[in-house]
Amino acid sequence: MKRNVFLMSSNSTHQYKNTNGNQTLDLVRLLGELFDNRIFILCMTLLLTICTSLYVVSATPVYKADALVQVVGKQNNNVLKRLTQMNSELAPDAAPDMMLLKSRMILGKTVDDLGLKYEVSRDWLPVVGRVWAKMTGQHAGRIVMGRVYLPWGDDDSREFTITAGKEGEYRVEGKDFHAQGRVGETLEKGGVIIEVSELTARPGVQFTLKEIPTLEAISALSKAFTVTETVKQSGVLKLSLTGADPMLITRTLNAITENYLQQNVDRQALRDTRRLNFLQQYIPEIQRELVKSEEQLNRYRQQRNSVDLTLETKSVLEQIVNINNHINELTLREADIAQRYSKSHPVYRSLIEKRNALEATKSRLNKKVSELPLIQQAIIRLSRDVDSGSAVYQHLLTRQQELSLSRSSAMGNVRIIDAAQTLSTPVEPKKGLIVACGALLGFLLSAVVVILRMALRRGINSPEQLEARGISILATVPHSDWLWRKTHLRRKHLFQGNWQHKTRHVPFLPVAHPHDVVIESIRGLRTRLHFALMGSVNRIVMVSGPTQNCGKTLISTSLAAIVAQAELKVLFIDADMRKGYAHDIFSLSNRCGLAEVLMGNSSYQNAIQRYTDGDIDVITCGQPPENPSELLMGEVFQSLLMWVNERYDMVIVDTPPVLAVTDATVVGRMGALTILIARHGMTSVKEIEISMKRLHQAGVEVSGTILNDVVKSAANKYGAGYSHYGKRDVPV
Repeated sequence: MKRNVFLMSSNSTHQYKNTNGNQTLDLVRLLGELFDNRIFILCMTLLLTICTSLYVVSATPVYKADALVQVVGKQNNNVLKRLTQMNSELAPDAAPDMMLLKSRMILGKTVDDLGLKYEVSRDWLPVVGRVWAKMTGQHAGRIVMGRVYLPWGDDDSREFTITAGKEGEYRVEGKDFHAQGRVGETLEKGGVIIEVSELTARPGVQFTLKEIPTLEAISALSKAFTVTETVKQSGVLKLSLTGADPMLITRTLNAITENYLQQNVDRQALRDTRRLNFLQQYIPEIQRELVKSEEQLNRYRQQRNSVDLTLETKSVLEQIVNINNHINELTLREADIAQRYSKSHPVYRSLIEKRNALEATKSRLNKKVSELPLIQQAIIRLSRDVDSGSAVYQHLLTRQQELSLSRSSAMGNVRIIDAAQTLSTPVEPKKGLIVACGALLGFLLSAVVVILRMALRRGINSPEQLEARGISILATVPHSDWLWRKTHLRRKHLFQGNWQHKTRHVPFLPVAHPHDVVIESIRGLRTRLHFALMGSVNRIVMVSGPTQNCGKTLISTSLAAIVAQAELKVLFIDADMRKGYAHDIFSLSNRCGLAEVLMGNSSYQNAIQRYTDGDIDVITCGQPPENPSELLMGEVFQSLLMWVNERYDMVIVDTPPVLAVTDATVVGRMGALTILIARHGMTSVKEIEISMKRLHQAGVEVSGTILNDVVKSAANKYGAGYSHYGKRDVPV
């Protein structure tokens, strides 16, 4: 059978351009996608906002207690005070005290004193317990433990449940343990000692009491406890403690400061005791040496008839005595500083430098003394020993009295400036910030999902993608919201956004909804086909598509009805003998169709049925045969097409997908026009190209394509032209 090539298609299949479209990200299109998915973004944002709000409601509030402590230098350490005044960098470093505050010595004693290794918590229903209590205004309850002792055993035997009762009573249950107690009274049974100081809860509310290892309790307290120096080298430390119970953290922080103060006082008292013991052993020896020096000076004077010293010699002697006193004082201070600083510390180095300077001056004076007459040299040496010994002896006696007073009234070098106080409002969670972050996270996650869907979508988004490849566009058919609601089932792919549609009990759009935007666009297609078929040898139009769900059956059946409205005689043939469902659309019988005609089981006239509502004749697909492709290649099908071509103004043949089977290539060789249907956002340009190439290899020239189901959106401007038709929708 001879056929004409579609006159409007100036480009054949092998002439399409193999150019790459613009792969860069279009900001306007991206914003349009976000706007089109605004409902999804809003729902996701709202969902995350609700989730974070529930978390904020159910989260345990965290309070913060603060205290201020000052670490001061010893007031009687005159040398250290003078060194500090000369250089502020020589001030005592607060780092050792900060480490001491967080040591196990301080925190461990606090844990033992307050019984922090015994943990009491309210029992809640999982997930919803706290939220429900907040919503209903139920009080969480409060319990304060006094004295607690749990005997050693396995973990189960060291965990108890305390159930609140009426009028201050409570019940304690554990492994093989049951007892009744009253608030304020000590409960002793089976080696277990429990004292509840305070219990404020409704009867039936349960608390869990368990013992945790001491090291774990110290570690937990250390994580919640922070120490910072307010100003560098100021010695003022800020102590902070966070926790869920404001009263407990206040007691705990006060206990930490008191324990730190007490250990500082004890350490100072111990240091004074050791120094006093040293002086008590050293003073008698100095006294003996002083008496010995006085006796030697007196004997020498008697032997020399009371030799007097000149004024210059007395001045040198006084200088030597003063230098010896300073050297002795620095030696005593060195022992004190050595306990606090290393030899490389600036304070220690400064003291050594000062003592070296005094030793050098002393050597110079001794050299000057050596130049005097022998008698005066001897007098100076003996007088120097007496004066130096007397000064040292008096200094040690004074120091002994000071240490005795210091030991009896030890105050340490730490003072508490501000006792612990807890803020009335919790510091965590930061409700506004968390809810805002949840809303922002919801927006970002939903935007990422939209962008991923956009990036993974390989379908055609605009006619320019096909025209850039030299593929002719016959028409763009917009998306029908009415038909989508009637036929969609469920989403096939989350990121591609495609939906399956049902094939049974499908409404016939030109009859059920004649003013739909799809029908309006097909009327324009009818006009183009009318002029295209002028002068052609036959009136056969084949409609196919690359894959399933591209909308070829919708376009072909609607086109048949629209052409019939122009008072033309139209025949629709469902050539998809595998999965055809046009008979369901027309509500016709499928017992005798195309398959029966091609197999010789029925005549042409018997296979043709009349669809009165659409004013068209229809040949259904018939019962599925075993060899549909071979039947279409036979002479019976060619004879059928010749017979119907003589009796109808237009014959529309709906074929299976091109990429699935070869049926379309067989039918296309016998028709005047071949039209491919591409679905917007689903069919890819590559699928159209492969389909056209496969048809071209079979000798079929594709007349053009129809871009179907173009969705009206901000990202796609091609659906906007049909928006005004939606106002004409009429109910069925």
